[in-house]
Amino acid sequence: MTPLESFPAGTSRTTCPSTASWLAKQTARLYIEAQLNRAGAYMDRVFINDLRIETIIGIYDWERKVRQTISLDLEMGTDIRRSAETDAIEDTLNYKAVAKRLIAFVGDSEYQLVETLAEKIAEIVLNEFDVPWLKLSVHKPGAVRGSRDVGVIIERGEQV
Repeated sequence: MTPLESFPAGTSRTTCPSTASWLAKQTARLYIEAQLNRAGAYMDRVFINDLRIETIIGIYDWERKVRQTISLDLEMGTDIRRSAETDAIEDTLNYKAVAKRLIAFVGDSEYQLVETLAEKIAEIVLNEFDVPWLKLSVHKPGAVRGSRDVGVIIERGEQV
């Protein structure tokens, strides 16, 4: 029996508001799922947590002379279905390649603000690794007395 056939006698889709509302929601949900399936638009996430990199970062004179450890957490939107099907590294977002690129870039950088560093990292990940969406946390341990770390969290791109 379909939902339309299960209406009580004397009622219809238009005279039973709660059922009509339920049907409208179900229809919308099914339509959205069908569109996503057709477009192949799924948002899986590949992540890297606590990637520690030594760099020059900060506004104070002593910070411009001493390398400090920053930590990165990344969530990168991607569709893993093809790589799961082929089991081939060429078909996936290679987190080792992302980490190596960021270690080299951040290690050579000398920004004053974590905000600037975060934006530059986001540009690299989005543009060089064909990632449509990124959530990035940049941690700067020991920057504020009494705090484990400080930093920024940014999201860039579009979730599909």
